[in-house]
Amino acid sequence: MHAVVLGNAVNNDGAAKVGFTASGVAGQAAVIANALATAGVDPRTVTYVEASATGSALGDPIEVEALTSVYGRGRADRQWCAIGSVKSNIGHLSQGAGVVGLIKTALALEHGLIPASLGYTAPNPAIDFTASPFYVNATLATWDAGDAPRRAAVSSFGIGGTNAHVVLQQPPARHDDAPRDGAVAQPPGAMSGVPREASQKLPPQPLGCTPRAQLLVLSARSAAARDAAVARLADHLAAAGAPDLADVAFTLRAGRAEHPHRAAVVATGAADAVTALRTPQRLLTAPATVTVPRVVLLFGDQAVPPVDPGLHPAEPVFAEAVDRCAAALGRTVPDLLADPLPGSFALGYATALLWRSWGLRPATMLGHGTGEYAAATLAGVFTLPAALRLVELHGRLQERLPTTPAFTVSASAATLAGLLPPEAAVVAVNGPASSVVTAPAEVFAQPLTDPATGRPIQARRLRADLPERGAVTAAMLDELAVAVAAAHPSAPAQPYLSCRTGQPVTPSDATDPAHWAGLLGEPVLFGPAVAVALAGGATQFLECGPGRQLAGLAQMQLPKGSPAPLHSLPAAGEPADAVTTCYTAAGRLWVQGLPVTVGGTGRRVPLPGYPYERSRHWIDPDPPVAAAAATGNSAEGAAAAQVARHEAPPDQLAGQATSPGPAVGLAAVWTALLGIEHLGPDDDFFAVGGTSLTAVQLVAQVRAAYGVRLSMRQIFDAPTLSAMAKTIEQRLPADRP
Repeated sequence: MHAVVLGNAVNNDGAAKVGFTASGVAGQAAVIANALATAGVDPRTVTYVEASATGSALGDPIEVEALTSVYGRGRADRQWCAIGSVKSNIGHLSQGAGVVGLIKTALALEHGLIPASLGYTAPNPAIDFTASPFYVNATLATWDAGDAPRRAAVSSFGIGGTNAHVVLQQPPARHDDAPRDGAVAQPPGAMSGVPREASQKLPPQPLGCTPRAQLLVLSARSAAARDAAVARLADHLAAAGAPDLADVAFTLRAGRAEHPHRAAVVATGAADAVTALRTPQRLLTAPATVTVPRVVLLFGDQAVPPVDPGLHPAEPVFAEAVDRCAAALGRTVPDLLADPLPGSFALGYATALLWRSWGLRPATMLGHGTGEYAAATLAGVFTLPAALRLVELHGRLQERLPTTPAFTVSASAATLAGLLPPEAAVVAVNGPASSVVTAPAEVFAQPLTDPATGRPIQARRLRADLPERGAVTAAMLDELAVAVAAAHPSAPAQPYLSCRTGQPVTPSDATDPAHWAGLLGEPVLFGPAVAVALAGGATQFLECGPGRQLAGLAQMQLPKGSPAPLHSLPAAGEPADAVTTCYTAAGRLWVQGLPVTVGGTGRRVPLPGYPYERSRHWIDPDPPVAAAAATGNSAEGAAAAQVARHEAPPDQLAGQATSPGPAVGLAAVWTALLGIEHLGPDDDFFAVGGTSLTAVQLVAQVRAAYGVRLSMRQIFDAPTLSAMAKTIEQRLPADRP
């Protein structure tokens, strides 16, 4: 923040002025008074005015008169307000002059210094500064406004009658009492059932704590420019006095346009960011492809929550969702997360809402087992309390079942159908050649043989035993179906895939209690559902909740060149923290072109600008053959030279007249004003670079050269070289040759 805009006003007094380029005291005074009234400040508190002054003999006195009529009204004191103009320092920038004056004044307010108006030695004789509130600031001055805040005003008065005046104030003082680098305090009790409103009253985390991870994003129109932006940011952060990394992340996110070639890093602190930006292995990039992948969210069941709860204090959306899940069941957050099925639901549901708050919109969703309840709830089938009660009931019913050893078997369900004994069962189809089988341990004591290939089938026992689905009774299915019916499920408002059917869920599926009861006793068809998702085109799988188990299962079916599945949270026991893991996934999605905007607050800070790649657009000299044709002294040689320079001969420039008339001289005037050497009779003054300002200069030079007064209307009506020359010729004085 460089300055605060307190008020502004714009008007147009063109209809009341004597000419198009004339200045008017009344219109300027009115817009100044309106801006001050909008700002609600005493003009006496404005101690600097950035004038629109162009150094003109007539316009500047009119502007000072208008300013004096407002700022000096009812006041006897004089010369208490500095006045200046950036035009004396850098020249007149035409349409850009006003905004440059605004930038200058905002920076002056921020730094407490008033730049000098260079080249000033004495005032315009028509301006009596001693009788006005103003004095010209001719040297760099310290801006001391006393106890009041520094205030300034900027004027911009354009040709044609548009007047603007803006009142500014210095930015508020920056308070650096917040944790540096976006570090977020985790108040005692934040994850132990203490109400959040109570925990927010606790003292903030002290400075010097471990800073929170930040996601830095950069983009450009080419890979070379992107790489240059990465290098420049690293150099900027490596310099002394590097800004807070949370402010850097916020500025890159909120203050930069997004381009196709992208890069991102996750870092904690400026030094770590420099290392990440300079380490290719940590820099997240992706080819700037035309096809942006579809996102499919994955939801697991019975996942063990990670030890690090970092997302809870760091991301309010995530925390609020987890807290609502705990409140819906009347449990504390730690108690909820320790329960495998409701805990998995809560973490998956909260993570999906966090992605949604960041702008991610999945093409579809897919749950594994009770993970389907999370997908259904996000799609609007169940209310959150109803879904949690169903998941909790599902867990209680599973606890009644006996457990049996479980194996991951490298074979399809069809292959295993004729090989497994009756006491074994396929409980999940995770891929074309990946199944989960429950069976007595002796079933796989010796490898089974694939009848099609004669090769042994690999089987690996899982660490945890699973409920025996064959023991599910009709009474258990009825109990779950009755509970689903009481929850009044609705048709889904957005698509998701069912792990019971392996197909997209239909409204009849979602509202049928038998469909949900089937999740308890039927095999999970996760692999077939993944195949359906991949049939929709380029797909990015994103696992919600802890770990990457489902991401690994989905990866088995990915076509070559597909983006690797991502996970949102670390698994239990992983060294990575939750914020870094989630932000890394967000960075990988963003570099692929997906609309992901990670939240977080910060301040705008100055950072390196866009690394523009210069392109040469200079017109090369004429070839030697054309130049040689111009060396002759004959009329034919001169005409050939003009043709080689793409110019028309003088008789053509003057219309069909026998003498050049004013056309050749007018062409010289255009060349001097516009810097263009090769002009044709049909060239338009405004099309080849003329503006209203250069048109004013054109009027003056035509009058000096020919004694002809051209109006702005005549220039607009006859803008080509030949038409303007004809207009001048028609208006030449009778005694003028």
